[in-house]
Amino acid sequence: MIKRGLAEFLKPGLYGITAEAHARGRDNIRVVQDMLAAGIKIIQYREKEKSAREKYLQCLRIRELTRQAGAVFIVNDHVDLALLVDADGVHIGQDDLPPDQVRKLVGQERLIGLSTHSPAQARAARGAGVDYIGVGPLFATRTKKDVCDPVGLSYLDYVVKNIDLPFVAIGGIKEHNIGQVTARGARCVALVTEIVAAPDIPAKVAALRQAMAINNDLTTI
Repeated sequence: MIKRGLAEFLKPGLYGITAEAHARGRDNIRVVQDMLAAGIKIIQYREKEKSAREKYLQCLRIRELTRQAGAVFIVNDHVDLALLVDADGVHIGQDDLPPDQVRKLVGQERLIGLSTHSPAQARAARGAGVDYIGVGPLFATRTKKDVCDPVGLSYLDYVVKNIDLPFVAIGGIKEHNIGQVTARGARCVALVTEIVAAPDIPAKVAALRQAMAINNDLTTI
């Protein structure tokens, strides 16, 4: 397997994350199909409530779909699941296994993303061997039960000016505020409920791309 997809984090674009509980009765497979049809090239599978077998079966199908679409597939938290389905990478949090230990498991050919919530965590990530970091939550969000308080746009400003790792902005980002995020230097933006809960996902993705580009010299993917 060739490590691929890192360049995607360097280009303006959307990073789609699953959340079946918010998807208007649609399962993760349908939502991912809609996101891929809309041109999203980075998909993260994040599912807290399902059984291990259900997650495995959904990830197998999503791996197939993302491969067909030429999209990057990231699994949240579960290193074993990422390996079993041959995902392109895994995204971990501050309370998960240390990045250097995750690297021993996934090897050099898979991406490792790490959530960060402060300048200290961002600085530590530079020496942790991760491929990219999550920066947020920028705004209040209720998508995750264990989410920390919003860190605000000042943290995004810090990362843009001081951290040379690729990053994805995340947390409470919606159509009405995504322009603020990209105007401050975020090139890749992750959204959860704003996309998965949309009645028409392709239409929402198109609206988000337009909002990203307003007053920002971006050609979004």
